[in-house]
Amino acid sequence: MTEEIPGVNMADLRLKGFRVHALQASQELPLRRGRRDFYKMGLVNGDMTVQYGGKLLELKGTVLFFVNPKVPHSVVSRVNRTSGYACLFTEAFMNSRELHDSPLFRAGDNPVIPLDSAQAAFMDGIFREMLSVYQEDYPYKSDLIRNCISVVLHEALRIQPPKQAAAFQNGAGRVTHLFLDLLERQFPIERPNEPLRLRNPQQFANRLSLHVNYLNRAVKSVTGKPTSVHIAARIAAEARALLLYTDWSVADIAYALGFEYPAYFNNYFKRLTGTTPNTFRKV
Repeated sequence: MTEEIPGVNMADLRLKGFRVHALQASQELPLRRGRRDFYKMGLVNGDMTVQYGGKLLELKGTVLFFVNPKVPHSVVSRVNRTSGYACLFTEAFMNSRELHDSPLFRAGDNPVIPLDSAQAAFMDGIFREMLSVYQEDYPYKSDLIRNCISVVLHEALRIQPPKQAAAFQNGAGRVTHLFLDLLERQFPIERPNEPLRLRNPQQFANRLSLHVNYLNRAVKSVTGKPTSVHIAARIAAEARALLLYTDWSVADIAYALGFEYPAYFNNYFKRLTGTTPNTFRKV
């Protein structure tokens, strides 16, 4: 399910492939959002709480915020008036590999990067430039905005390097990165007739051509959590998203997540969340 955004011409966005606008402080807070078909990055100044992929994130001061199109998100509350800019763009508009490989849009990572005053001023200048170009009739505006987006992405990574970067100094770190990347690439699930394939440590070890004991030791040494815990947490997060943002039946969701019978999924979900799928969906 995709959504319409107040004040945004979705047909125009899909046609051009990008849109830049100033944030509207008076915009009503959305109660529920669906998954989208465009990427988003924003420069936000204020104090708000955002729900992103089932997690509550606190945005305080001036931050960069990056949104994966397949991860549902919504603004839960604002403490004061917010200001800033947002840039929306489709995968076709940018280099898809640059987006897919960027940790900024990785669904399991924190999409918020706090900025100090100098960093905020620099980013404000880039977003102002994008907005100015977007409103002009400059014939090469697409190229210029595409370049500005790339600058923001690379500067963001320079400000806050990926957490996995330091871990690549040893074999355990690289194995852990490969495992987490393989886990994340299975999501989001978009069709109930294409069930999840990798659901336990042995299956991941087989895909990575590793012994399962080595995989478990590597992941535990780097993250402090067993491989099975990472898998269960990600499956539970996807289950919550499917229950909230699709009209699929519980049986369809169970099958999509690789459960042979809905009863197995019900027990699994209740063990991890403390409630049944049907009860969670009604809250």
